[in-house]
Amino acid sequence: MLTGIDHLVIAVHDPDAAADALEREMGLAFTGGGCHEHAGTFNRLAFLGDSYVELIGVFDRALVLSNTAFAVGRASLAYLEERGEGLATWAVASDNVAADAARLRAGGSPTGAPIGGSRTRPDGIAVRWRTAFPPLGPSLPPFLIEHLPDPAEWGPAARLERAEFLHPVGGAVRLSSIHIPGADPATWSETLGLEFTPQGITRIGSQSVRLIGAGGVPEVLMTVDAGAAPPLDLVSFGIRWRRQ
Repeated sequence: MLTGIDHLVIAVHDPDAAADALEREMGLAFTGGGCHEHAGTFNRLAFLGDSYVELIGVFDRALVLSNTAFAVGRASLAYLEERGEGLATWAVASDNVAADAARLRAGGSPTGAPIGGSRTRPDGIAVRWRTAFPPLGPSLPPFLIEHLPDPAEWGPAARLERAEFLHPVGGAVRLSSIHIPGADPATWSETLGLEFTPQGITRIGSQSVRLIGAGGVPEVLMTVDAGAAPPLDLVSFGIRWRRQ
């Protein structure tokens, strides 16, 4: 089953500098990350409960291009080279990616069979996942991901700690909705097996996705628990960030 928005893949030239900028501008703490050492990319992560923002950069272009299994790396490199920094793609969380991918393919989706992936954290611990990819792009449907229950990030204790984590903005931050410009609802329905309203809105778990017309920028809507932070509306790294 598709359970929610898992993460946003934001291609940037320097993940460390981008993380520092978003902490200053938005009060988000980028506490995770690491290296896709066999795929040529590295990242910084800001966890918003069990969703997260991934700032991904390239350290070896040739390695990215040679790793045909890591579609996220190629999509991120293509975005950086063709558009600059911004939302290259994103992921939907699945509690059984093999079953979900098979169900979607049976309905005509171009989503492929699951493949394994991993990232090595700065402390040397590897975290692992399984992903299933349709064609990727900034206005195309997302890929599916199932995180394996590695204790460091996806065990019960780690998830509870994230749920209670207070960002520098003054509270626990949640990702509530994303808006994607230039997307075709028919393609998204076929790929994800989800129904959209006439306004281009669908729900995945407790979160919503809205498809908006071409010409705008992606929008990310967030909430802060306990109302600790004032509203925010800014454009940074090609994305409009809104805090409600």
